[in-house]
Amino acid sequence: MALVLAASVVGSFGAVFLKFGAARVTRNPLSFLNSRLALGVALYLGSSVFYFLGIRGGQLSILYPLVSLGYIWTLVWARIFFHEALTRQKFLGLGLILLGVVLVGMGAK
Repeated sequence: MALVLAASVVGSFGAVFLKFGAARVTRNPLSFLNSRLALGVALYLGSSVFYFLGIRGGQLSILYPLVSLGYIWTLVWARIFFHEALTRQKFLGLGLILLGVVLVGMGAK
């Protein structure tokens, strides 16, 4: 379970660096090759390693919903790094995600 949770954090940082890298992309095709974009892709790939190691020994139906926790981390990073607003709708959405994860987790044997 810890590996899957770590994967959600690492993957959420991947989204942050993809956004940082995307801001540097211009009409020049070579601008696509920038270090922040590459780091974002690498973090997504790294999170996949954590995911497959984490789900290897557990119930997929219980562990995979933890992937959705990455949305929560991403919202936190968006607020910190990009100063995005935290709205009532976003909090409601996060609450529903957490409720879903808890309900699925209660179905564990």
